[in-house]
Amino acid sequence: MLLHDILGRAFSFDTPPQRVVSLVPSLTETLFDLGAGDSVAAITNYCIFPPGLERPRIGGTKNPDVDAIRELAPDLVYMNLEENLERQAKLIEQFATVFVTEPKSIADVVALLTTLGAIHRCDERAATLVSELRHEINQEPQDLFTFACAIWKQPWKWCGGDTYLSNLVTAAGGMNILQQTSRYPSIELETVVALKPNVIFLPDEPYAFTTDDAAEVERLSGARVIGPFPGHLFTWHGTRTIEGLRFLRTALSASA
Repeated sequence: MLLHDILGRAFSFDTPPQRVVSLVPSLTETLFDLGAGDSVAAITNYCIFPPGLERPRIGGTKNPDVDAIRELAPDLVYMNLEENLERQAKLIEQFATVFVTEPKSIADVVALLTTLGAIHRCDERAATLVSELRHEINQEPQDLFTFACAIWKQPWKWCGGDTYLSNLVTAAGGMNILQQTSRYPSIELETVVALKPNVIFLPDEPYAFTTDDAAEVERLSGARVIGPFPGHLFTWHGTRTIEGLRFLRTALSASA
């Protein structure tokens, strides 16, 4: 069976990979949750799940040590279109298979879990995780609400409508007031506040928003401010998507 990455390239994995390097923290967690952790030979400095993970670390997502990866002789390297750099991918492709991902929606995460399950012959576990994810998706949304989610300050940057994060919150009943913008537009806080979102989210990554930031945003906007909270709940895809949806429903219920 041929499997395709986000670039449309076809791969045939006649046997499951035995030596995998993951340059995507969310995929590292997902591989272990799938039961494919034994195949993971190296990870990035930012791979924090599962906790206490002991694997060689080969740098960051933007600046991995390509020579160290080469020495590990991997048969597969996972990368992400947005999180990793193309020039790094081209170097790694000289000695290893590179499989590129980029989920932009929960539906994409369902497909990703299924694909990873097929690659690593963990189909049964993948089906279980997909079932858990669909259960969370199918929970009745709470009261509909409008929202904005900041990802940076100085200048203020926000999540547009075509992002994974926006899709995640939409699944919980949200409507992004910046739905018509793409990616991560730079917009002054006062302009966003004037659009009167019901909820403003302040994750703690990639920008480390503080409780003082939350208090200031709440004062200026009158909106419910949720945060700061672990940003990986909103930005990591894979099995972390399940945790993200659970967090959203709890946080929205508590702040209602």
